[in-house]
Amino acid sequence: MSTTFDRQAPASGESDSGRRGSHAMRWWVLVVLGTAQLMVTLDATVVNIALPAAQHDLGFSDGSRQWVITGYALAFGSLLLLGGRLGDLFGRRTTFVTGLVGFAGASVVGGAAGSFEVLVGARVAQGLFAALLAPAALSLLSVTFTQPSERPKAFGIFSALSGAGAAVGLLLGGMLTEWTSWRWVMYVNVIFAGVALLGALLLLARPAVTERPRVDVPGTITVSAALFAIVYGFAHVESTSWTDPVSLGSLVGGVVLLAVFVWLESRVAHPLLPLRLVLDRTRGGSFLAVFVLGMGMFSIFLFLTYYLEAGIGYSPIEAGLAFLPMVAGIVASSTTAPSLLLPRVGPKVVITIGFLVAASGMALLNRLTLDSTYVAHIMPGMILLGLGIGAVMTTAFQGATAGVHQEDTGVASALINTSQQVGGSISTALLTTVASSATTDYLSSHRPGALTAARAGVEGYTATLAWGAGIFVVGAVFAALLIPNRALAPAEGEPVIAH
Repeated sequence: MSTTFDRQAPASGESDSGRRGSHAMRWWVLVVLGTAQLMVTLDATVVNIALPAAQHDLGFSDGSRQWVITGYALAFGSLLLLGGRLGDLFGRRTTFVTGLVGFAGASVVGGAAGSFEVLVGARVAQGLFAALLAPAALSLLSVTFTQPSERPKAFGIFSALSGAGAAVGLLLGGMLTEWTSWRWVMYVNVIFAGVALLGALLLLARPAVTERPRVDVPGTITVSAALFAIVYGFAHVESTSWTDPVSLGSLVGGVVLLAVFVWLESRVAHPLLPLRLVLDRTRGGSFLAVFVLGMGMFSIFLFLTYYLEAGIGYSPIEAGLAFLPMVAGIVASSTTAPSLLLPRVGPKVVITIGFLVAASGMALLNRLTLDSTYVAHIMPGMILLGLGIGAVMTTAFQGATAGVHQEDTGVASALINTSQQVGGSISTALLTTVASSATTDYLSSHRPGALTAARAGVEGYTATLAWGAGIFVVGAVFAALLIPNRALAPAEGEPVIAH
């Protein structure tokens, strides 16, 4: 098969001697960026396992518990595009360092929280600084690794950390909660942030801002309100219903505001989100792939954890360890697919096949029962999921930043995170409804009893996995139809490594 997919020109303004001189330093930059990315992604799940202990300690109600999760999601999801654009305007290094310091500070406040209100406030602050940090990390990666021989490997490692972070968070949360205190699921972020901050100060060059920053104020307000309404609406659906007036009003209002935002961006001189970023088929298809991946992955981490703990009695640590084969699959495919498959078959084929492999793993897990064993029934599906997710994620991350101009890398990176965050929010509400409906249907058609209740719970969990498989198949169809099979050009960027 032709190997034309990896023929890319060197980034403009970068000499051969410059590339040789900074080669080793670029990989140390990747360590810094990967550490920060791992912190942000694992923080989405590390708190989940600690919630019961925190609730007992601080004395808040079951109804209030969701706000510890939702507060982070609302701030993170609604401010990502603004955070990405601020990185473009004020410098990615400045934004990255600010995000690290702020995230660490919010984590300390959360760990020391003496009340529910302080804990939620700290989680909101974490989300705010994560909205600065996550786009800056990905855009720094995009402009640091522009050479065909290095870029796939770097994106593969970064994607492996992104995909594995949620599973690592489950394991780390269980270990810290069981062995120390729930407060350490917050304090542990200081260690990650400290390592990344030291590396950033030593390795990243100070930005040279030559133009006065311009912020699209109407677009910023509109899209932030739209994303807030959408994320809040789906979170409210989870605790109420799809017909709840507040849920419907938030969702409809969010969609209307998004339409207004698109209209504004097509008319302003300096848009927050230049529409050229999403109208390109490679980038647009990659953003959509990340969105679908976010939807499908939710059913893995949430409902499969429910099955392992509530269904077959795993402890939090055992449940976290159960995800390690999936993590290994993500790492394996993320680090090999970009260099072995992508240059030979192109992004369309890699993403399409990746989705189908992940769907097959989800389909295997859909057959779980109360009598299923780990090695025979759970691990094979986990491995397939990891292999598929890793291939899709690393290729979509590259595709979403392919050929992006220097001034747009931050907002492009933010849109990747936004796509994944909104996809997860939608699946939160959708799959919670699916699980509840399947459980209710099973209970209504079987004789009451403890065994029936346990089987009904498993029925609900596996129903979400069936939907997850279907979501991944839809992603494969979209990828096959939308993404062209052409080379992925690197993003343009200035030197980011200190000398």
